[in-house]
Amino acid sequence: MRSRRSGMWWGTAIEAPDPSALARFYSELLDWPIGHEEPGTAILAPAPEGPYFVFQQADGFRPPVWPPVEGEQRPMVHFDFQVGDLDEAVAEALALGATLASHQPQDNVRVLLDPAGHPFCLCYDGDDLP
Repeated sequence: MRSRRSGMWWGTAIEAPDPSALARFYSELLDWPIGHEEPGTAILAPAPEGPYFVFQQADGFRPPVWPPVEGEQRPMVHFDFQVGDLDEAVAEALALGATLASHQPQDNVRVLLDPAGHPFCLCYDGDDLP
């Protein structure tokens, strides 16, 4: 965005039934510190200037369904994280509380669900499949 200035807030807001718990999950997964936490909100960033993940309280939260199912809550956005070792990254995410989605559309990508049910992808960045 051309009008963006240095120090201007930017990031992604994610609804969750327990913002602090979901922030801790992504903090461990990405090795990003939690920079701010208060009732109903937790903020995660790799550096003070961002980008930021803002986890916000969502009363009546319905987790998205993956793959999408007619009449159910669709995933509106998801994160893609590039990894060097797909099997190791999946194992780490599972140990932190993620679950492996039943539908896996590509050999070099693993779709997982975070503890609140949001899908995210671990994408192998090598030339050859593991």
